[in-house]
Amino acid sequence: MIRIEKEFHPEDAHIGGRSPATCHWKCGDACAQPVLNQSENPYVRSVIEEALTRRSFMAASLGGLFMLSGLVRAKSAGSLGFKPISLSTEDRVLVPEGYTTNVVIRWGDPIGRGARRFDVNNWDVRSQENAFGYNVDYISWLPLPGYASGNSRRAILWANHEYTNPELMFPGYKPGSPSKEQVDIELAAHGGTAVEVRRNADGSIYYLPVSVYNRRITATTPMELSGPAAGHPLLQTKADPTGRRVLGMLNNCAGGTTPWGTILTAEENFNQYFAGNNALPEGPIKRSHTRYGLPEGNSGRRWELFYDRFDLTKEPNEPFRHGWIVEIDPYDPTSTPKKRTALGRFKHEGAETTVAPNGQVVVYMGDDERFDYLYKFVSKGRFNPADRKANMNLLDEGTLYVAKFNSDGTGVWLPLVQGNGPLTAANGFASQADVLINTRLAADLLGATKMDRPEDVERNPVTGAVYAVMTNNSRRTAAQVDAVNPRADNRHGHIVEILENGNDPTATTFRWALFLVCGEPSDPSTYFAGFPKDKVSPVSCPDNITFDQAGNMWIATDGQDGTFRKNDAVYAVPTQGPERGYVRQFMSAPVGAEICGPIFTLDNKNFFAGIQHPGEGGTLEKPVSSWPDGTNVPRPSVVAVRKLDGGVIGS
Repeated sequence: MIRIEKEFHPEDAHIGGRSPATCHWKCGDACAQPVLNQSENPYVRSVIEEALTRRSFMAASLGGLFMLSGLVRAKSAGSLGFKPISLSTEDRVLVPEGYTTNVVIRWGDPIGRGARRFDVNNWDVRSQENAFGYNVDYISWLPLPGYASGNSRRAILWANHEYTNPELMFPGYKPGSPSKEQVDIELAAHGGTAVEVRRNADGSIYYLPVSVYNRRITATTPMELSGPAAGHPLLQTKADPTGRRVLGMLNNCAGGTTPWGTILTAEENFNQYFAGNNALPEGPIKRSHTRYGLPEGNSGRRWELFYDRFDLTKEPNEPFRHGWIVEIDPYDPTSTPKKRTALGRFKHEGAETTVAPNGQVVVYMGDDERFDYLYKFVSKGRFNPADRKANMNLLDEGTLYVAKFNSDGTGVWLPLVQGNGPLTAANGFASQADVLINTRLAADLLGATKMDRPEDVERNPVTGAVYAVMTNNSRRTAAQVDAVNPRADNRHGHIVEILENGNDPTATTFRWALFLVCGEPSDPSTYFAGFPKDKVSPVSCPDNITFDQAGNMWIATDGQDGTFRKNDAVYAVPTQGPERGYVRQFMSAPVGAEICGPIFTLDNKNFFAGIQHPGEGGTLEKPVSSWPDGTNVPRPSVVAVRKLDGGVIGS
């Protein structure tokens, strides 16, 4: 029997001033749950003198930064010439003077022949399956006619659909009592969308409602499980006794684009969709589900009312089939998406890909949970730029690593390989598949460093430095503060700068330093890479990042409504040169929205952002936002930004 838990109501108050809907639908109220990582891994602080104060930790980090910056500053920085905008509470998208925006595509817009016009009062599953999905996260620009063409005027635009807000989708929605049709529409609104887009003469971007490239991926799309864990008994269910076929992908947050032109989309908070962990017998399966945060009783969405695969009492193995990186070929709409198990199973935020000097492919990933870890995968095979087909299974074989940071500004990548140290059959890891299915438990045993919610991880294409984004962690205590996570009650987050040994992404050692420690510039604990704090814009809860052609970092935030009581935003900051650390606000979201998926066209003349969950905190009956159409139905959308003079963004 599944235990009944407290029902969610959008009007409920929430700690921190954030909409309760954000935590409930996005991550299953993760912030209200106990800390999942109960491992005994030492904090960086425990290996240095206890007498050191927090100020000493900052000083040590700044010393490391000084060492690192010598290489990072070796090249001249590109100029950022826009006038920063200010934090806002307005219900619109704001950009600097000289810039403008257009909505490219919004929830419910048709993407195929015969698709219906959007009508929130007359919407069904078939309509949603042929229309742009709900909340927008990762975005990618894939040039046409082929990835190697480098075209900035015509492309396939990919967008993740992370989760749904039923109270903003269905008139009269009753929390805890969805209808089967509502659940089916939600399933169809998850996943991702590929659409063909083109650039107008004025620089605006529009999409083609009908194109051979248009495609919806949903939570029911058939997919393959590939790599070392495919076929493992824990991946087998009544519906799929082979353990090699799975329906759909869940909670796809950020992602990445491979050098051969495929999408890597990251399943993040998959745990929230399942129910009944409390009813399972004690043992390895329940222990794993608990470490991954599966609900003890009912799920928040109640999909288990209609589909057995979401009920652990009926299908205890189904969650093991989620939490992976999914590879999708947008150039072939008939292709089958593949869940690449060699990259490990956890709450993936993203999957940034880079090619090492020797041709091996490296994928950087964060596990978006308080006190969880930073990872990278190094392929066994090598990228072949002349043979796309030869690259299509590169991510099925290689080595997965987890990061350990030292207090002296150095670090090591620990291989998550069966038989390495404690990763033995005696500890529950009889095969490499066991390591990959229970990646968190394996990383616990190796003593990886507990981080403050590792989210996006990206490599600067100009300098080669790697930047790992820590969004926040209000549960870190003063006793748990360490060099790489320098603040207790870290509500504003920070960004760590990593330089691989020899600037080679396959290296197993690295140097690190703090790049940004976010918050109000007047806060003594903040740090902006040494740039004068009285000149920077306040920034909080960094989430997704990208880089422009000059190596400037662009940061999208998730949570400023709870910390600053202002809308989320996009910021630009040089990573090198005399303005290194000069954070400037470039964009502001409408009310209730998070900004996701920052990305540029290859010529840097268009900037894209996903406006996710506008109006969150309200309902259709009591809306708090009317963006983007001026109605009581706020609609998640992709927005394109351009300069009015047609120039490069940021110049």
